[in-house]
Amino acid sequence: MAGKLKHLLEWLKPVMAMVMIEIAIAGVNIFYKLATNDGMNVKIMVAYRMLFAAVSMVPLALIVEWNTRPKLTRRIFFLGFLLSIFGGSLSQNLYCESLVLTSATFVSAMTNLIPAMTFFMAIILRMETLSIETNVVKAKVVGTTLSIAGAMIFTFYKGTEIKLWSTSLNLLHHDHHHRDIAVSEQSSKNQALGGFLGVASAMSMAVWMILQTKLSMEYPPYSTTALMSVCASIQSVVYAICAERHWSAWKLGWDVRLLTVVYAGVVASGLMVALMAWVSRRRGALFIASFHPLLLIIVALAGFFMLDEKLHLGSLLGAVFIVLGLYSVVWGKSKEMKNAVVED
Repeated sequence: MAGKLKHLLEWLKPVMAMVMIEIAIAGVNIFYKLATNDGMNVKIMVAYRMLFAAVSMVPLALIVEWNTRPKLTRRIFFLGFLLSIFGGSLSQNLYCESLVLTSATFVSAMTNLIPAMTFFMAIILRMETLSIETNVVKAKVVGTTLSIAGAMIFTFYKGTEIKLWSTSLNLLHHDHHHRDIAVSEQSSKNQALGGFLGVASAMSMAVWMILQTKLSMEYPPYSTTALMSVCASIQSVVYAICAERHWSAWKLGWDVRLLTVVYAGVVASGLMVALMAWVSRRRGALFIASFHPLLLIIVALAGFFMLDEKLHLGSLLGAVFIVLGLYSVVWGKSKEMKNAVVED
């Protein structure tokens, strides 16, 4: 009995870690809304995010992994540099620029292409198998498809409003009517470019997850995250300085802007990325990517409770598909691990 309970807890650790990661990332989305609503430049926001991630993770990596960290070879540094591009400076700036040119709904839909892109890349690189005759592969394919379908339903289909109860909390106090009209006009003019940037952001994140799985096998998680954060901070700061040379825009006060970049840097790009590297080492890139659509559910609930946003029938239907898809992928990966143990 004790052995079964221990095995269950070991199986649940990566699952609970990924749920925790998605909750943390959902918090970033909420803070992004508050900071941009306050007028913060998105390029500067990304730059500060990476800076705070580097400042927090470098000392942690030096202290925790000082006697277990292997030598920093050229190969490891090169992989870390690529991680910083695809998972840090490039993906975050593409995401934010797409958000400005289109809409939050469109960008959310594009990021839900990440599981499919990761799956196909993992197959091409032989990190995942595609023997469709086996139940394990069928479960992963069906689960990935269900999650993507649920995310699309969640994003594009509203249906009737679900009235639970009214919350008086709304952190966005400003009147957005005129701003929304301006954003809508800008979106119509730049829809094609914004769509391309959204797809490019999703592809960049998929490449990052594949590279992270490779590097996590050779380098410990905190050191991997520290290396990535340092490189990404340099890249993001240089890009932001070239794009925004008014130093007044870089000033941070004791307000939501500071809270946003500290939380996004230390928690999301720091601790959660390190935790993601640990999960990637145990379960692979597809396992991580399959949890991404769960972010929609968490953001919707956070928006309902904190931003006075509405829930609709499409949200409920999409959530059901996402949960079923996640269960299918997790079941497939668990069976795959059991089969690997039996073969060994």
